[in-house]
Amino acid sequence: MVVAAPLLTAAFVIVAPSKQLTVLARASAVATSALALVLVARAVKDAGHPLIGNWIVVDAAGALLLSVTAVVGLVSVLMSASYLQSAHSSFVADGHRDRVYYVVVFVFWAMLLAVPLAGNLGAAWLVVEATTATSALLVGFSGKAHALEAGWKYLILTSLGLGIALLGIAILAAGVPTGEVSGLAWGRLATFGSGRATALSAYLLIVVGLAAKIGWAPVHNWLPDAHSQAPPPVSALLSAALLPTVLLVAWRTERALAPLIGVSAAQRVLIGFGLVSLAVAVPFLWRPMAFKRLLAYSSLEHLGVMALGIGFGTPLALAGVALHIVGHAIAKALGFCAAIPLLAHEPRSARHAVSGIGRTAPALGATMGLSLGALSGLPPSPLFVSELLILAGGFESGRPWPAAIAAVLLALGFLGVAHATIDTLVGKAHRRNMTPLPGLRLVTGLGGVSMIVLVGLTAVAPWLSGSSFVAALVRGLP
Repeated sequence: MVVAAPLLTAAFVIVAPSKQLTVLARASAVATSALALVLVARAVKDAGHPLIGNWIVVDAAGALLLSVTAVVGLVSVLMSASYLQSAHSSFVADGHRDRVYYVVVFVFWAMLLAVPLAGNLGAAWLVVEATTATSALLVGFSGKAHALEAGWKYLILTSLGLGIALLGIAILAAGVPTGEVSGLAWGRLATFGSGRATALSAYLLIVVGLAAKIGWAPVHNWLPDAHSQAPPPVSALLSAALLPTVLLVAWRTERALAPLIGVSAAQRVLIGFGLVSLAVAVPFLWRPMAFKRLLAYSSLEHLGVMALGIGFGTPLALAGVALHIVGHAIAKALGFCAAIPLLAHEPRSARHAVSGIGRTAPALGATMGLSLGALSGLPPSPLFVSELLILAGGFESGRPWPAAIAAVLLALGFLGVAHATIDTLVGKAHRRNMTPLPGLRLVTGLGGVSMIVLVGLTAVAPWLSGSSFVAALVRGLP
């Protein structure tokens, strides 16, 4: 039902009266999110006994990503009416624009919800590929030249990466005893019988291919363009839900194949992607750039942090990963949603850095400041705590040098985003549009809720590493 609900909504949107589209979309989004969170509650309550099948799995890691995708999807749908109200262009005729937008958004959301539930590597690949087609349409939805270019770049580069991953999956399928797709169930991958070297080659192909979709450097080239050109609610889904959800597929692959290729070898690949992503992101975070583009490069940094935590693999590190995924999703969704009134307040913000928003639109500036402050890791942001946990996990795992290098890179990244936060809030103010801003009231309310949740996450962080939930993350799928 979790996946079927948004698909049914997409079908209803096709035939619903135009005046009822927003009401239908919002009501269905609430229902979809509620269904997903009920399933999450079941998984968290009995984290030590995951539901495992050849095609469906409900475990602790899947519940984590399912909850994030459910909440971010709900926020994105709620904010979509404000985006559509302020949008002035689309590759779809005006009379069909809203209908087409909601149909594609709900199909995209359905595919995102399906990824954490996929109990089979082959099925997970198919669903991830399905997200590519739908999200590429949404990236280029405005119909502007830069958006269409970003959509094509995203489609080509991520499809190429997924093609490489498919080659690795084919190698695994040929080496499992059944010789069939059912042999790609997460619990059966360890039965691969063609030797360690072949298993390692397949693992590298899969992770390198998925890296293009996750947005890890050096195969991240599509990410800043797609995030900055997509409609803000779609950017929220891309950054806060899609990237970590695909990361989950790489995480499960690492855990499934580690007995064959060696735990250390499997983890070193993820640690390498994490460090490279941090190193590439830092110089960009120091440069003045458009607000949405800044958030995009922040995604590169934070997905690198998550890769490090998974690579370190200790209870401390994985507690940090869980906290980081949730905190990043909240702060990033808030930031992209704030871009809707920002673009109306200062249209040049689509291409240029902004400053002094706190002076000319205090409520909007406060919301943007909360997002950027949380993403920078400024205490008491939960991302500050999660990064400390991940770094501590690195030292605990016997990898002091990667942890130390990551600490330096995170400090540099903090300085870059902190400077952007200060400039955004109290920098030089420019003359701006002061008419009522679309979505500002909803964004302000979302900011208040986000602040409460972020502080709450920080408060529970000290007890997280010893919880049964993190123990289930460490144990993985049997």
